[in-house]
Amino acid sequence: MITVKAQQTHDTNNKRTNVQTIVAEIIAAIRERGDRALREYSERLDRWSPPHFRLSADDVQGCLAQVPEQTISDIRFCQDQVRAFATAQRASLQDFEVETIPGVRLGQRHIPINNAGAYIPGGRYPMVASAHMSIITAKVAGVGRVAACTPPLNGSYPAATVAAMHMAGADEIYVMGGVQAIAALAIGTETIPRVDFLAGPGNAYVADAKRQLFGEVGIDLLAGPTEILVIADESADPVLVAADLLGQAEHGPETPAVLITTSERLARDVETEVERQLIMLSTADIAAVSWREFGVIQVADSLEELVKMADELAYEHVEVHTREPRFFLQRLTNYGSLFLGEETTVAYGDKTIGTNHILPTAGAARYTGGLWVGKYLKTVTYQEATPAASVVIGEVCARQCRLENFEGHALTCDARVRKFGAAGAA
Repeated sequence: MITVKAQQTHDTNNKRTNVQTIVAEIIAAIRERGDRALREYSERLDRWSPPHFRLSADDVQGCLAQVPEQTISDIRFCQDQVRAFATAQRASLQDFEVETIPGVRLGQRHIPINNAGAYIPGGRYPMVASAHMSIITAKVAGVGRVAACTPPLNGSYPAATVAAMHMAGADEIYVMGGVQAIAALAIGTETIPRVDFLAGPGNAYVADAKRQLFGEVGIDLLAGPTEILVIADESADPVLVAADLLGQAEHGPETPAVLITTSERLARDVETEVERQLIMLSTADIAAVSWREFGVIQVADSLEELVKMADELAYEHVEVHTREPRFFLQRLTNYGSLFLGEETTVAYGDKTIGTNHILPTAGAARYTGGLWVGKYLKTVTYQEATPAASVVIGEVCARQCRLENFEGHALTCDARVRKFGAAGAA
């Protein structure tokens, strides 16, 4: 294997500790002082202190009126794609009941979470598409109440994002951002009822807030900086590969953008092409830093080695630019979302095509997928038995309980064996 461009090494422990300290302080303040603390942090961090954080119906309609019809139409198209895919996911999850032995019926149900919160990031990149991904997915799952929030934009309501939140089906829309918004939804305040589950991407502070609140509230993922891995052979187009690497690198200055390929020529061409495209890229101030610090190009000896390398990285987004992309579909096991062929790109998945863009990072793809309908469903079980079946189960279960020294457990079994065994004998 040849490394054409290597990733730099970074010490992030001090930065992480500082983030955790600030987040813990804000959470504690919201827990203690509720709405008052929410407003204080909103004023300090977002310069935002509206009469109320929750938008009224008139506020929402005012935002909708500001959004061009083409944008509304595009949002509707994107949401239709997300809704269609989420609906297909929901249809794949079936309740069932089965008789395992005569008289014993076991079942499984998928019950929607009652209350969910959706965080839609703002800032330099107001991520309108996150409204589709979190709100629509929750509503398709059957969540009764979805409370969605997003930061203000230049001291006002972010009209396009609010429109998307409303069109996605949010039951409550709040304009508030950052850790204070996450804490308010998770803990609850005088005016904001708490939720049971939180979803949505965000910066390091938002991510750590979700980490610290996990357990008190459910969360979708513990996500870090976004990632892209491109797998390519000699047939790949260096212009497209370079564009796709930079398309993710512009997210932030700590975004890993990696190319692994069997072609040394492609590796050199992509390295040159990235530098050429950076000259023209309007977001080069961020993308160039990310590429310089976290960009990697490696050349492998075979397709099989590429599979091994990709599964070890377990990246959030994996693009396949090879002659036979489905070779990797059949063999890769660790990824958030897979983009097969040069006809697709991460941006499609992030915004429009229908799959969810809230995906695992930092190696989490080794053990989980991304946000989907199932995250909003509690898969629960139930059991039922006839008197005769209770005797059969009870006799075995009593012995198993005593094997583990649980005498009290065993006696609950014995009582049923006596009761239902005697009734059967009679």
